[in-house]
Amino acid sequence: MAIHATTIFAIQHKGQSAMSGDGQVTLGNQVVMKHTAKKVRRLFGGQVVAGFAGSVADAFTLFEKFEAKLEMYNGNLQRAAVELAKEWRGDKMLRQLEAMLLVMNKDTLLLVSGTGEVIEPDDGILAIGSGGNYALAAGRALKKFSGDALSAEQIAHAALETAADICVFTNHNIILEAIDHDERNNA
Repeated sequence: MAIHATTIFAIQHKGQSAMSGDGQVTLGNQVVMKHTAKKVRRLFGGQVVAGFAGSVADAFTLFEKFEAKLEMYNGNLQRAAVELAKEWRGDKMLRQLEAMLLVMNKDTLLLVSGTGEVIEPDDGILAIGSGGNYALAAGRALKKFSGDALSAEQIAHAALETAADICVFTNHNIILEAIDHDERNNA
C-alpha cells in the first residue's frame, strides 16, 4: 500500500512568490499516518522553494535529485528543472516514481513531472495533489478579486485552507514559504 502526501499551492503576486502545503500523509485511501509532514522546503541557500505531492519516498528522491541539479547548474531553476525532467523521464527506475514537484525562485514558478513536463503557468499560479484543483480555484479567485488587498502569502494560505475544508486528503497544518522578489542571497 502506498503512502501519499498531497496538496501544494504556489503563487507569484505583487512582487512576492509564496508556496503552501498541508501536512497530511495518508496510507492508501483510508488511514491518516501523519498530520505534520513538511512538504514545502527551501533549497539552494533559501533562494528556491520546492513542494511535492505524491508518494513520500519518491518525492524525497526527487528533492535530492533536484537539489543536486540546482547545485550543478549554480541555482539556474529552469535548467535544473529541465535536466531533472529529462533524467526522470529517461531513466527506467526514475520513471516509476509517483510524485510531482512545484519549484520556484523569485522570478520563476514551474511544475515538474515524470512525463518530462516542465510547465510555467500563464497566471503565476500552480497547484498539485489531490486537493490541488480546489486550491487552484480558490487561489485564482482570490488573486482576481482581491486586487492589491491580499499578499501572495495570504492567498497561498487561504487557498490551502479552502482545499483542506473540501479535500479529505488535505489538512489544516499548513507550511508556507515565501520569497520577496527583492530578497538577496541568504547564504
